[in-house]
Amino acid sequence: MIFRWFEPATVAGILLFWSALPPALADDPLVFLGVVMATRAIILALEFVHERHAGWRLNWQELRTDLFYLVLGTFVIQYANSNIIDAGLAAIKGALGITTPALAQAPLALQALLILFIAEFGQYWLHRAMHNWRPLWLLHAPHHHVTQLNTLKGGVGNPLELLLVFASLAALLDFSLPALFCAGHLLTTIACFAHANVRFNPPAWYAHVFTTIAPHSLHHSVGYQATRCNYANCLIILDRIFGTFRAGETDTVGQGDRRRLSIREQMLFPVLSALNGGNASPGIPAE
Repeated sequence: MIFRWFEPATVAGILLFWSALPPALADDPLVFLGVVMATRAIILALEFVHERHAGWRLNWQELRTDLFYLVLGTFVIQYANSNIIDAGLAAIKGALGITTPALAQAPLALQALLILFIAEFGQYWLHRAMHNWRPLWLLHAPHHHVTQLNTLKGGVGNPLELLLVFASLAALLDFSLPALFCAGHLLTTIACFAHANVRFNPPAWYAHVFTTIAPHSLHHSVGYQATRCNYANCLIILDRIFGTFRAGETDTVGQGDRRRLSIREQMLFPVLSALNGGNASPGIPAE
């Protein structure tokens, strides 16, 4: 029962938590950082309680890599996103005179779910493009060279790709800060569920709407062509709507010969692959 209802209960709990939080705390970035880190830690701990695949069991080498990317994403990528992409979108918003004050007055849960949809809709099409256009694939491929999935693996990848993933057109609209924090908490948590090595078995209605580990493991299948499905990080219903959903599960993930890339190789992968003719993954389009 715990592992059947943990995912939907957590999503509902996040919405209730941010809706009930006093304004002084709901506007505090440190509160946001703290609850997101705590949620990640809880999900990661569950991997040692109810493991899904023994071959994905976390070891010290993987943990060191994952923690490196956790720090990189939380502090460096997020800072760059706020000061480059979000600032640029804010400038465009001001130049075009876009104002949506009514959104900030809507119930927080409604705002958060709308932000989640906007971010995920854009992410779905960006992610799909990454699997269909060679320059973007070279940025994205390091994420597919992981040879195991766990709670923190969603944040592993080339920094330029991570910067793109963090971007959202929700910055063009007027949402309250607590709603943005709530949506960020939801996005991060569902992405953790989608990579977690936990034997979750959520209700069918939840798995129909939200991304879970089973279909997302197929997205990490060995071989470039096999990855071209289940693009949604959080809302798998988008794959169902746009015809890219594939049911099933695999415990064998990675690319090529399934050799694990070092952090240095992940950083340099787009450049080195381009210099080598872009043959990082067989079957990828030439253009």
